[in-house]
Amino acid sequence: MWAGWFRLKSFAEGTKQEDTASTGTGSANVPGNRPAEPTTGTAAPAAGQTGPGSAAARRAVADAGTAVGAYLVAWAWAWFGAAVFRDPVPWLLALAAGAAVIIRAAGSVMRRKPRFSTPADRVTLGRAGIVAFCAAETVVGLIAGAGPSLPVVVLGTAAFLLDAVDGRVARFTGCATAEGARLDSDTDAALVLVLSCAAAGKFGLWPLGIGLMYYAFLAAAWFRTSLKNPLPSSTVRRVIGAAQPAALLFALLPAVPPALGAMVLGSALGLLAFSFGRDVVKLERLRASRASAAGSPATRAGSPAGT
Repeated sequence: MWAGWFRLKSFAEGTKQEDTASTGTGSANVPGNRPAEPTTGTAAPAAGQTGPGSAAARRAVADAGTAVGAYLVAWAWAWFGAAVFRDPVPWLLALAAGAAVIIRAAGSVMRRKPRFSTPADRVTLGRAGIVAFCAAETVVGLIAGAGPSLPVVVLGTAAFLLDAVDGRVARFTGCATAEGARLDSDTDAALVLVLSCAAAGKFGLWPLGIGLMYYAFLAAAWFRTSLKNPLPSSTVRRVIGAAQPAALLFALLPAVPPALGAMVLGSALGLLAFSFGRDVVKLERLRASRASAAGSPATRAGSPAGT
């Protein structure tokens, strides 16, 4: 199954604007989650189609609102009942966990200037809704002390496999955008974090390193701006990124022995740390080379002597 997925993932990734980051999320171009240069297939709204009252803006609002509303309806249908009133805290925490995922995804669309959404974005928003429901189910299991449940694995697998669909939709419709790639990357990161939390309930806290490494890198980029610079495409980075949710889902399967699951997760975490470390070194070397070039006599003078 996973071999087939990697072949599908490799094909789909070629349709995205951003290459896989060393984040475990599978679709960002660089660890800092920066967009790649626009491709010829980018379909941003034209000048006459922008503005708060434009059709593109209204469609974006409708898509974002539908995603949030669908999550709330699904949560109410699945869990709202007598148990919620008897002990509301776990259910409200589950609701909040999922809401954090879907609201972040919807907010990514709403913050665009000009505001717009594409068919590929709708697929990604749907995937974010699945991740949100997976997050809610994970919280319920963690609070109950029951460990990861089969619905977490099913929902996580569905979100994982759908990651190959939005890229193909973007290619088919000619609507690949940097904003869409960022939304996809954030959704990938949310899925890995949710699955890491589920794994923490089975293996201890250390698998959280897989899900938190992406966000730690983004936080570090606020203080070290060189970490926001783009990196060239890397097959190794792409494979390691795609391997993270695959490893987590495998380890969460009920039939997998804990020792084997821990070995797979440990290997995935080690590869992710290697990928991050390698990219940090590359970015720091790039910063140093640029600083050296900026400080050279020719650069300070503005032009070579005698010209």
